[in-house]
Amino acid sequence: MEKELEIPIYGVEPLVLLGVNDANLKVLEQQFDAAVIARGNKIQVRGSESEVEQIENIITEMVYTLKKKGGLDEQDVETLVRLEQSGKMDHREEGLDSVILFTKDDVIKPRTSGQEVYWKYAQDNDIVFAIGPAGTGKTYMAVAIAVSAFKNREVSKIVLCRPAVEAGESLGFLPGDLKEKVDPYLTPLYDALYEMLPIEKLRTFMEQKIIEIVPLAYMRGRTLNNAFVILDEAQNTTPLQMKMFLTRLGINSRSIITGDITQIDLPARQESGLVQAQDILSGIDGVKFVYLTYQDVVRHQLVKEIIQAYEGSDTTQE
Repeated sequence: MEKELEIPIYGVEPLVLLGVNDANLKVLEQQFDAAVIARGNKIQVRGSESEVEQIENIITEMVYTLKKKGGLDEQDVETLVRLEQSGKMDHREEGLDSVILFTKDDVIKPRTSGQEVYWKYAQDNDIVFAIGPAGTGKTYMAVAIAVSAFKNREVSKIVLCRPAVEAGESLGFLPGDLKEKVDPYLTPLYDALYEMLPIEKLRTFMEQKIIEIVPLAYMRGRTLNNAFVILDEAQNTTPLQMKMFLTRLGINSRSIITGDITQIDLPARQESGLVQAQDILSGIDGVKFVYLTYQDVVRHQLVKEIIQAYEGSDTTQE
């Protein structure tokens, strides 16, 4: 049975909702047999009853997402289509309120109470330290938050860095140029980005240095304005390196620093910059520390049990 429906657009700019040259609307036309036509501040939908209902749901969520996040692109619409077709759309019973980012396959949002605190702190503060064990989503969420800020035009650049402590003096013995030598230490950052952005877009952004993934040493002497800057594995920074990193922030910049203070790879008797930062910066307005635990682990169930087992043993890291 065919149905026709006229959906008014309220509270958002129609041109932004529909996309450049109606690109967002064309996603719907490609995914459904129904006719979807924009008429000023209204969208006309004609097709089977089930498809018209699905399209109405998707357009409702498109409007809501645009209001909530300030931006909407084709990838977001494609994700909403997949969620609706698979029956996974929340329709705000649980809500899309907590969505950090739409990826090509799903949405990224906090999955534990600790991650919810993490997300809230990142929304309300310019510098957030996320400290916790492996598997708690520290790095993944940091990258998602940065990509979301970039897509919503809150920043114009993303810089992700890590100390290459494990390489130490052996860097000179590894094959290749400096980039090839340090890239293995930056792999988790690449992996997260590949899940969150289309490959071609990511390559373009990286070629244009709109998104940079660099070893921490490359940060010296820079001032980063209008940027989202992430320092991963921060437990392996020295106090001087941590100070150097934090003082790179320029106008309209934000930062997330992640680390696990139980996994410090610095030489013996070398103080960790992350450990020191907890004492020095904890009282500064605009700087927040969130502490994730084994209860926030979002990997395999056994990871939680492994972390608990090690926490309960007398084993110390060599």
